[in-house]
Amino acid sequence: MSAGRAGFVSLVGAGPGDPELWTVRALRRVQDADLVLYDALIDARALHELTKAQCFCVGKRAGRASVRQETINRLLVRAARQGKRVVRLKGGDPFVFGRGAEEAIALKGDATTQVAAAISAASVKRAGL
Repeated sequence: MSAGRAGFVSLVGAGPGDPELWTVRALRRVQDADLVLYDALIDARALHELTKAQCFCVGKRAGRASVRQETINRLLVRAARQGKRVVRLKGGDPFVFGRGAEEAIALKGDATTQVAAAISAASVKRAGL
């Protein structure tokens, strides 16, 4: 990581949750990350086995205290400005109930942003996986 390097943020979908069903791009982004901000639906133990990055749960669960979306956006922007490779890891797809568009808009001008879409649970069911 270098403060002189432009930040790179990947909005990554974890699909139905099993890391064995992540796309190759999603796995590479997580493995190469300096920082991973992940949702409550992510298996934290599996995540820590896949990356040496700093990992922080910023997920939301009904009835529990959670990190506000504005705070998540600020964390993404701050890390990008520091030149970090950041992954925003979301259960499911980053743009289906995932506020991925809102996060991409918050990052506009501060980082190169890439989306690693997920394999949906419907696809997994149809394939019989």
